[in-house]
Amino acid sequence: MSSVINTTIKPFKTTAYHNGKFVPVSDADLKGKWSVFFFYPADFTFVCPTELGDVADVYPEFKKLGVEVYSVSTDTHFTHKAWHDASETIKKIQYPMLGDPTHAISRNFGVLIEEEGLALRGTFVVNPEGVIKVAEINDLGIGRDAKELLRKVQAAQYVAAHPGEVCPAKWTPGQKTLAPSLDLVGKI
Repeated sequence: MSSVINTTIKPFKTTAYHNGKFVPVSDADLKGKWSVFFFYPADFTFVCPTELGDVADVYPEFKKLGVEVYSVSTDTHFTHKAWHDASETIKKIQYPMLGDPTHAISRNFGVLIEEEGLALRGTFVVNPEGVIKVAEINDLGIGRDAKELLRKVQAAQYVAAHPGEVCPAKWTPGQKTLAPSLDLVGKI
C-alpha cells in the first residue's frame, strides 16, 4: 500500500445532507480552504455516533480555523437525513454528511472494505490546494478523538505557514517548534 500523504485528492461529486437540505459537494468546493474528511462505516451503528457527536462538539473550533469537516459513509444522503432525524447525537451535526453509495470517494481515499461495501475509520486533513497532509486509518472497533484531530489540523496549518519549522510530539499552538538543522542532530 502506498501512502496518500502529499497526494492530491481525486475528483468527486456527491450529495450531502447539510443543515436540513440535500446539497451537491465536489472536489471543487474544497479549493482554497482546509478540509477534514472523516470516514466511518455506516449510519445507525454503535461507535460511529460517538465519533460524529465528538466532532460535532468540536466543530466550532474547526470553523474558527477556517476548516470544513465532511463526514463520509457509503450510505446515501437520504439515510443521513433519517439518522439525523432519529438520533439526538446526530442532530447536533452542523457539518456536511456526504453520501458515498457508489463507493467512489471511499475507494479514492483507500478506506473502502470492498467485500463489505463499508469504509474504515479514515481521517484525512486536506490543505487548500487539495493535498492530503494527514492520514489516519483505524479498524472498525477503534474510535477517534476530535480534539486530537483538531491538534493535528493546527499543526498542519502551522507547518504550512512556517516553512522550515516542524511541530514536535504533543505540540499545541503557542508551544515551541523545531527548526531542523545539523546542530539539532542527536541533541533532542
